[in-house]
Amino acid sequence: MNGYLLDTNVALISPEDPARLSRAIQSAVLSGPNYISVAPYWVVMLKSMKGSLLVGDPRMWWRDVLDELAAAPLLLRPDHVATVYSLPPIHKYPFDRILIAQVITDSLTLVTTDTQISRYATPSLQILS
Repeated sequence: MNGYLLDTNVALISPEDPARLSRAIQSAVLSGPNYISVAPYWVVMLKSMKGSLLVGDPRMWWRDVLDELAAAPLLLRPDHVATVYSLPPIHKYPFDRILIAQVITDSLTLVTTDTQISRYATPSLQILS
């Protein structure tokens, strides 16, 4: 599979204020193909339920962001979860770690503004930030 896996921050920022993203990220989002993991959907759902993120109804946000970014949903699979086991312990945030595992497993490029995630980059793990 080729394409871009959009991190939560890119999925939140890109439809509303794409100028806040680097030109490289803007170009990647425009060229696609784009995927958004269900992990960011889960993050948005949890933060919305706690009141720490305002996106309206997060179920509608999910549908809208997929449409606006011409993205396909990327479901979690057992092989994604298994790949987490081999990741270095750079940080412990499980949602980021599963995105990294999905990128490795599915040969995608992760698109993020999170500098912590970019520390995982290797020649075989492409991260665009």
